[in-house]
Amino acid sequence: MTTEETGTLTGTKDKEYNLIWYVEACLSNALRLETYIQDATREGDSELAELFRKAQADSRKGAEMGKQMLRSRLAS
Repeated sequence: MTTEETGTLTGTKDKEYNLIWYVEACLSNALRLETYIQDATREGDSELAELFRKAQADSRKGAEMGKQMLRSRLAS
């Protein structure tokens, strides 16, 4: 792992890139979990479906928090 800032290569500082990546990962995870919820529901496993619903809610919350932070940082 390098200690140099990669913003000179991407035009985006590491910390901002990381925040953008985090939001995308949360949103992607929420979408993937929808498939898992449907699979568990189809198999009649409500306990597993509920676990995935909770995880999906956490992913959505993380995405919303990240988007809010991005908005405030882009506005300044």
